[in-house]
Amino acid sequence: MLEEKNLDLDPEEDLPVNLETPAEEEIEAVGAAEVLVAEAPLVVRSIAVVDTTDEPIIEEEEEELELPVEQLVAIDTPHDDFDWSITNKRGRSYPEDEKQKLQEQYDATLTAVLENEIVSGRVTSINSGDIVLDIGYKSDGLISLSEFRDMPELTIGDFVEVYVEQQEDSRGQLVLSRRKAKLLRAWENIVDSYQNGTVIRGTVVSKTKGGLIVDASGLETFLPGSQIDIKPIIDYDAYVGKTMEFKVVKINETIKNAVVSHKALIESDLAEQREAIIAGLEKGQVLEGVVKNITDFGAFLDLGGVDGLLYITDISWGRISDPRDVLSLNQKINVVVLDFDENKKRISLGLKQLQPHPWEVLNADIQEGAVVKGKIVNIEDYGAFLEIEPGVEGLIHVSEVTWSNQPVNAREYFKLGQMYEAKVVTIDRDDRKMSLSIKQLAQDPWGEIEQRFPIGSRFTGEVKNTTQWGVFVELSEGIGGMIHISDLSWTKRYQHASEFTKVGNKIEVVVMDIDKENRKLSLSHKHIEENPWDTFENVFPVGSYHEATVLRRDDRGAIVQLPYGLEAFAPAKHIRKEDGSMADVEEVLTVKVIEFNRDDKRILVSHLRYIEDIRREADEVVKREKDDERTQTRTAVKKQQSSIEKSTLGDLDIFSQLKEQLGDESASNAEE
Repeated sequence: MLEEKNLDLDPEEDLPVNLETPAEEEIEAVGAAEVLVAEAPLVVRSIAVVDTTDEPIIEEEEEELELPVEQLVAIDTPHDDFDWSITNKRGRSYPEDEKQKLQEQYDATLTAVLENEIVSGRVTSINSGDIVLDIGYKSDGLISLSEFRDMPELTIGDFVEVYVEQQEDSRGQLVLSRRKAKLLRAWENIVDSYQNGTVIRGTVVSKTKGGLIVDASGLETFLPGSQIDIKPIIDYDAYVGKTMEFKVVKINETIKNAVVSHKALIESDLAEQREAIIAGLEKGQVLEGVVKNITDFGAFLDLGGVDGLLYITDISWGRISDPRDVLSLNQKINVVVLDFDENKKRISLGLKQLQPHPWEVLNADIQEGAVVKGKIVNIEDYGAFLEIEPGVEGLIHVSEVTWSNQPVNAREYFKLGQMYEAKVVTIDRDDRKMSLSIKQLAQDPWGEIEQRFPIGSRFTGEVKNTTQWGVFVELSEGIGGMIHISDLSWTKRYQHASEFTKVGNKIEVVVMDIDKENRKLSLSHKHIEENPWDTFENVFPVGSYHEATVLRRDDRGAIVQLPYGLEAFAPAKHIRKEDGSMADVEEVLTVKVIEFNRDDKRILVSHLRYIEDIRREADEVVKREKDDERTQTRTAVKKQQSSIEKSTLGDLDIFSQLKEQLGDESASNAEE
């Protein structure tokens, strides 16, 4: 603060002429030393002008008076009787209105300064520990040099913003702070960024849980990990010490805290770039992109602010199962724009379209009848696709796999990646289609089928498949036939051919018929033996009784096995036992043949009829025995009666004996 000074001059003495003091600004002399009253020791300063040969020299003396306050007040000085209106010959008095005008002019040179506001000040002096600032106030401010550590090149004359803490402190000094000015200005910038979207700069000072701490002009803010970049960030330490630009996305006025985002800036820039890129897009345009992500269905490319999708089918003319086999992350490639949607900001890209289609440059030597080689790239139920060159494929239909009529399961026969040779059957370069055949690489074995496999001949083949209709047997490469399920056995009936044999087993067959046109052979296994039904008709006549074993049972009845392995059917009601219960599987019963059909090879049997026949025979035997006894009794009675003469009293005893004898016989018959 500028110190007030008291000039102790003699009003009778003239000032030297060479002081070059303007007449209108002559200093009014004060008579005696002015005494200031304070609790501190009294200080009296006096200035004396010493005249020398060269220039007047002003000497300043300072003296402390250790006097009580009461004593100082009571001192009488010459000032009390001095007439202040009297001046020396070079001085003049000013009227009150002029004084007022001069005072107003002086006040206009001063700046109105309020506490708790930010003002601009000019550096007037830089000392070892302090800086003096002129803010246009009646006194200068003093600020510690430590508050200017971020301004190492600060020089006299520079302007800086400071915060007015107090106009005057207890010592009458102006109190300023640059640190508070920086914090307030930083908060104003943060609020402006939040409200208007302006950009602020800050330095990452440290890492914290979930993000980073950013120093924004002296104010610490929080940068979440998710707001550092558009791509996930793992290493936060790499950003410590970096100065970056941010946008404020959240503020808290109460605690003066803020959340900033660098990602929002990137997205904003990308959005502008995206709009510019999409506005200039055209179908067929070739762009350079960087692979930023790879998925199972394709890859996403960064086209310089906008993303495009390169679908897996547009990567190569050939089939690929995984885009990673062709592309890698951060790889730079040229792609062509296939399509784009300005509203949805979607861009479809193509890589293979930069090269000619393989069908257009296909070797002219590949014609019908040519033999080609390739690998299996796709398998369907109806066949497999053989890739001859990348982007050139031919279909091997299941019917072109083998000369045999046996059904081929393409998914079981072919494997992805297998190499095959095939013969070109048809080729259409316009439609880009080709059909191939494996079986036509070999001679058609059906050309001389009658000579190799005549009707009635016997062969041993391999079981290739079993169904509910029969067994498929391969006799040689490309030649096979079917054994109908009814031709497996003369005596047994099967629900499924797998009950008789298994795939891979050897089986002896007889060729029953040849269909050369449809490439079919009818085979039989049971005809390797003579038809036993001619003999069975005599062995199992209707009404005959046989032991049978229950093989299986259902709601309709049961299948039973007769002697010689012959099977017969017993309806459900005919397998009830004498106690009314149903016969169990593996139970042995005596059955009666109730039907024998040689042509249909069907036998019906009944356990119930057998029981009924046994009961009927038993009843007939009992009845026959009773009839015989009655006949014998009648004969004996008649015989006795004819030999008896007229009885007398003396013959009564004989008569009584005969009566007893007849009574005993009747009782005996009754018991029987």
